[in-house]
Amino acid sequence: MKEKPFQNRIAFRGGTYSLTVTVIVLAILIAVNAFASAMPATLTQYDISSAKLYSVTSNTKAVVNALNKDVTVYWIVQADMEDDILENLLGKYESLSDHIEIVKKNPDIYPTFAQQYTSETVQNNSLVVECGERSRFISYSDIYVYETNLSSYSYDVFFDGEGAVTSAIDYVVSEDLPQIYVLEGHGEAELSAAFKEQLEKENIEISTLSLLTADSIPEDADGILIYAPSSDISEEEKGLLAGYVSEGGQLMVMAGPTEEGTLSGLYGILADYGVEAVEGIVVDTDREYFAFQAPYVLLPDMASSEITDPLIQEHYYAIMPIAQGLAVKGDAGTAEVTKLLTTSEASFSKTAGYALSSYEKEEGDIDGPFAVAVSVETPNGGKIMWFASSLFLDDMYNAYSSGANLDLAMNAMSSIIGENEAVAIRSKSLNYSYLTISDSVSSLLKTIMIAVFPLLYLGIGICMTVGRRIRNEAR
Repeated sequence: MKEKPFQNRIAFRGGTYSLTVTVIVLAILIAVNAFASAMPATLTQYDISSAKLYSVTSNTKAVVNALNKDVTVYWIVQADMEDDILENLLGKYESLSDHIEIVKKNPDIYPTFAQQYTSETVQNNSLVVECGERSRFISYSDIYVYETNLSSYSYDVFFDGEGAVTSAIDYVVSEDLPQIYVLEGHGEAELSAAFKEQLEKENIEISTLSLLTADSIPEDADGILIYAPSSDISEEEKGLLAGYVSEGGQLMVMAGPTEEGTLSGLYGILADYGVEAVEGIVVDTDREYFAFQAPYVLLPDMASSEITDPLIQEHYYAIMPIAQGLAVKGDAGTAEVTKLLTTSEASFSKTAGYALSSYEKEEGDIDGPFAVAVSVETPNGGKIMWFASSLFLDDMYNAYSSGANLDLAMNAMSSIIGENEAVAIRSKSLNYSYLTISDSVSSLLKTIMIAVFPLLYLGIGICMTVGRRIRNEAR
């Protein structure tokens, strides 16, 4: 009977000890949680999303870290209507630089605030980026981009917040923006919608230029763009363009076969560097080198270079529809010629051009392989980026290439105008990435999960139970 108070004291002490330890552990957890919540999100959050949706690229960090002017980002949003992904992104910008301030503007309280920056209808979560007298409005519809997926007849959703905001910051703090002149006067096509939008996003100013009324290339030109001409240039224009390149100018051309006549004058610029245009339209009979059962819609090999490597690494393919074959003769003098895109050994050029009636090789057709895109670099720093297809950036073919054509063109443009950190921040996919496995692997995983693991756990449990009984009996 005397042992019971003693046992009670032991139980009381044990309970007191457990309670004390519990209180101490809870206090430590509360302190750690409070300390963690006070730390910057960059130190406490880790982005494990496949598209790195909650991270910013090195391009953005380079632009933001170089700021020496104060930039205000006005976030136009109603209370409790904030977009979580956008909120995380804006927090990243604010934490990267003391020169960036994020200011919320509730349209219910400031109904006319956005009108001083845009005449568009302003949606919730739209932005205005401002520095001094310069500003740029970013609509919410420009932050989430919907693109048609032609293979699934649906829409793919992309988050382009980082590209839009970094481009806007670069725009409002820059005094001198790249100036590209687009040649006109030869039946040139309108710039494709996606190409024009990307040029504007990357703060490249576009002006038109007619060499028929100009005595020289404008001095402020960072580059000349020739886009899908339907008729040839004159000898005088050819002389101006050739002289511009030889003296260090930058030229980008997208020109393929025409329905009537040839572009011998324009292609004469390349001939000066040992690159000759082959008559006709290139077709490729190697099934791995053309798309959609159309031998004239080429899938050429991409050679490694600064503009193709990003696509090669991501396993993208450029599509070159209705292309002119380029024969690189190797007598470029002191210039360096690089074949960027090349057809297969089974390719040939149909000299009938647009009048071709068969994809079979006929008498008079010219054997390949051919280059369908080249770059030329002259000793004086001049550069030519030449894509031998006028439909290369057509919105349909760009969609077929999953945007690879546009990426390749913008990489080439970046090479023309010089490195710009705000360039090439691509939108991030919000679509689910599915893991695809074969039937055999699927069956193996089912067997392991349904049979092997349960039996293994059962066996371990039996062994532990039997072992415990044996030990107890041995005592």
